[in-house]
Amino acid sequence: MPKLIFVTGGVVSSVGKGITTASLGRILKSRGLRVTIQKLDPYLNVDPGTMSPYQHGEVFVTADGAETDLDLGHYERFLDQELPAGSSVTSGQVYYSVIERERRGDYLGGTIQAVPHLTDEIKRRIYDVIEDAQADVIICEVGGTVGDIEGQTFLETIRQIRHEEPRHDTLNVHVTFLPYIAAARELKTKPTQHSVRELRSMGIQPDVIIARSDHHVPRDICDKIGQYCDVQPHAVIPLETADTIYEVPLLLEQRGLGDFVMERLGLMGAPGLGEWTEMVHRLQHPEREVTIAVVGKYVELRDAYLSVNEALTHAGIAHKTDVKMRWVHAEDFEARDAGSLLDGVDGIIVPGGFGERGWEGKITAARYAREHGIPYLGLCLGMQAMVTEYARNVCGLEGANSTEFDPETRHPVISLLDEQRDITDKGGTMRLGHYPCRLAPGSHAAAAYGTDITMERHRHRWEFNNDYREPLEAAGLTASGTSPDGNLVEISEVRDHPFMLGTQFHPELQSRPNHVHPLFGQFVRIALEHAEERHPGASAIAVSSS
Repeated sequence: MPKLIFVTGGVVSSVGKGITTASLGRILKSRGLRVTIQKLDPYLNVDPGTMSPYQHGEVFVTADGAETDLDLGHYERFLDQELPAGSSVTSGQVYYSVIERERRGDYLGGTIQAVPHLTDEIKRRIYDVIEDAQADVIICEVGGTVGDIEGQTFLETIRQIRHEEPRHDTLNVHVTFLPYIAAARELKTKPTQHSVRELRSMGIQPDVIIARSDHHVPRDICDKIGQYCDVQPHAVIPLETADTIYEVPLLLEQRGLGDFVMERLGLMGAPGLGEWTEMVHRLQHPEREVTIAVVGKYVELRDAYLSVNEALTHAGIAHKTDVKMRWVHAEDFEARDAGSLLDGVDGIIVPGGFGERGWEGKITAARYAREHGIPYLGLCLGMQAMVTEYARNVCGLEGANSTEFDPETRHPVISLLDEQRDITDKGGTMRLGHYPCRLAPGSHAAAAYGTDITMERHRHRWEFNNDYREPLEAAGLTASGTSPDGNLVEISEVRDHPFMLGTQFHPELQSRPNHVHPLFGQFVRIALEHAEERHPGASAIAVSSS
């Protein structure tokens, strides 16, 4: 029987529950176990695909096309494995499924209730993921915090599973926050005590408490939490904010979480985080630095570009480089000169997005990169901005645009596919998930991948308009990656440029700290070369003198 670990949160949200979950997965996988992770999100949206980044941060897309919570990205990066759509469960999905079955008459006229119908559906989804993954351990993270009314059904399901399964087959990890009172110069445990009391009122006794804090957590604080919350003292694990999220598995392993979980669940396996330790060392001891501008419309909300941020970090690890990010708001180009916003950068990234706000600013950033020979990587909408800019300013197609922003444009270089034109429902109807991409020999893309074909994850509606492929290619903008039949343009690049490349897909979703995505690795490598050409030796001196 596989082991089930449930991770709950208390006191406040955004305390690091997702990173803790991913880190525990890394610890257990490093000990030779087959691990999978599932996120149980209490909100009533079917998925976050239609939610604003201001509400939810980025939408992470799985290989099989599910739009999910950004924590799925952390899980995949830490585990270094793909997770299926079933790894993301929302209350909306659960209610939707139960109501559909009720409408079909599957319940034979019975009254539909939270218990057992909703809880049984949640259980089914948990056990289905275990079976599909053939996992030794599944870690289920419950979104939100204990006490949220939306999460009660998930907590009741956990209570039932812990009652139904043998004691040594389940475990609860409760992640809480210890507030620091500056006037008293002390950490307070009372919110944690109340959070655990709330959890126990739902019939769940935590086995492990992760005590999160921005300050040092003394041992006597852990002992106090253990005493008041009825948890073994060595199962109260202090977790202060780390310099990098990738250090968290090392800290938790060092503080005994791995040993406790293995013993408590009756599992066998020795610690094996050697490669991870080496990766973190490379991250914390860079030899050079580059500055990359990220031009977007949500730059004040970094979670909107979380996977882009992490992919650049991974490229830095691969090249022993500190990648400094300059976040530039796309709308600022309307009031300020591009040079004042982008001066001194070694590379420019324009990430994906939806909506017209900031569109012209992204086009201006692409033009600046092209005219000044600065390495450029456009991701989805960033590729479309690059194509539109080239059509306008190199090919002379005045007013060229995407029909997303100007349906009446004379030159729709970016347009909808025929199968997308009559779609009215917004949720789950884009081109989503893995699609193959054939690479053109001799291109920057082929050089980066070192292969003829690759699989990449998509999330978009609008595409490169093939009616304009020939004039754009004649002017120097080549389709260096296409669908195997050649019909869809997946990668575009400017021929006479050090590195100006755009992807219709989202390569950032597949980058890992120990396996950087080829395009991000190539982009940062060429950005380093660009920095050296401008100021020889400066990239190394800046780091060594800091």
